[in-house]
Amino acid sequence: MWIRNFHVKSFLLFAVVFLLSADYIKNRRPGSFPPGPPALPIVGHIFNLDYKRVHVSLTQLAGRYGDVYSLRMGHRWMVVLNGITVLKEALVTQGDSLADRPDLPLQHDIAHGLGVIFSNGNTWKQQRRFALSALRHFGFGKKSLEPVILDEFTYCVKDFNSHKGKPFDPHLIVNNVVSNVICSLVFGHRFEYGDEKFLKLMKWFGDALELEASIWAQLYNSFPVLMRRLPGPHKDLQHIWNNVKDFIGVELKEHKQNWDPSDQRDYIDCYLNEIQTSKGQADNTFDEENLVLCVLDLFLAGSETTSTTLRWAFLYMVKYPEIQAKVQAEIDRVIGQSRLPSMEDRANMPYTDAVIHEVQRMANIVPLSLPHITSKDIQLGGYTIPKGVTIIPNLTSVLFDKNEWETPDTFNPGHFLNAEGKFVKSAAFIPFSAGKRLCLGENLAKMELFLFFTSFMQRFTFSMPPGVKPVMDFRFGITLAPFPYEVCVTSR
Repeated sequence: MWIRNFHVKSFLLFAVVFLLSADYIKNRRPGSFPPGPPALPIVGHIFNLDYKRVHVSLTQLAGRYGDVYSLRMGHRWMVVLNGITVLKEALVTQGDSLADRPDLPLQHDIAHGLGVIFSNGNTWKQQRRFALSALRHFGFGKKSLEPVILDEFTYCVKDFNSHKGKPFDPHLIVNNVVSNVICSLVFGHRFEYGDEKFLKLMKWFGDALELEASIWAQLYNSFPVLMRRLPGPHKDLQHIWNNVKDFIGVELKEHKQNWDPSDQRDYIDCYLNEIQTSKGQADNTFDEENLVLCVLDLFLAGSETTSTTLRWAFLYMVKYPEIQAKVQAEIDRVIGQSRLPSMEDRANMPYTDAVIHEVQRMANIVPLSLPHITSKDIQLGGYTIPKGVTIIPNLTSVLFDKNEWETPDTFNPGHFLNAEGKFVKSAAFIPFSAGKRLCLGENLAKMELFLFFTSFMQRFTFSMPPGVKPVMDFRFGITLAPFPYEVCVTSR
């Protein structure tokens, strides 16, 4: 009996030693690969990061290992890029080699390589080109979209006024306001603020973006065969995205029932027409499954980041009432109270423009951008990064770089103003990332932020409830969102 136990123990010991040795040999860093902290066997650095503030952990590691360093998540290597020089070199100068997204198992199981955000190659090129063309047709990034944005604000005014200066949480209403702009382009209609299905959808987005950046997502992407069989929050994430796809599917069904090829009302109508006209063409990527995923991407990108930025803007205005007062004084001087703002006003409102940019910098909405992958071997920062390595652009390292900003950790609109008080934009201001994967909705976001923020400041003064101080901490996810808060809003 003891001989059998001895053999079992010997076998287990041999198996463990073999697995650890094989893992070390297979996954050790090549000599020319970027340096990084020592990795644990099998799991790599998965358990080394603080998942409540991953971007802070990665920025601190840059101080120890340099602007280009490596980490290992399971058996996958990733290289973290820090600082404006390295990021521009990678994403712009060598952008062709970094235009692709990694094939992450979690994303693949949800989107199957479709959509705009995580697709690659011909699919990405066709879908991005079509999305930009179709959305521009309906005013995307154009002056003709201003009335849609300002009209949506008038609905919000009624809701804000209904609270009569008493504290309320602006989260869902602001999400709804911003989302309705992209809804008008994609679905051809807006949603009422009390629509329960839509409110649930907004909550799903917040939960999903938090889970997407959690340790559960890292474990899923590192050990997909195991994690597909285990319960946990990663299952909740898949359930959320399936619910969102079902929501879009209902909209699609209604569009198909009333679809008239000669009367294209929105993005979905245009896409249905494209499905018909591109049938039988070589390399065609247009079908209803891709339509649902593209709508999901546009819907998410066109609502979550801008609405979150506005919620941060309210917080910074209540924290710095003197800055809020200066913004309102500029609005009163340039626009007055008798008309709504216009994008043409922005050139005459350098201080307000500077405040909006400083909110974007400090809020740091997408701190680690989205991952890229090398499509061939590249040289970067004196190191060789082989084909197939995931690249993480650490935007935080740029937006808070002490060499680029006078007071990087303090809210200071002066970062965007010269000695004469005129607006100037720093090359280190890259909240939308850079290169070929630059945010699709950048122009829309800029328009929405200026018109909504200026409209809010023109009509209302924001303050915290008596005795309450603003909490400036964040919930970490793909986006950084403020913790829930209540604010008092009074008409001016």
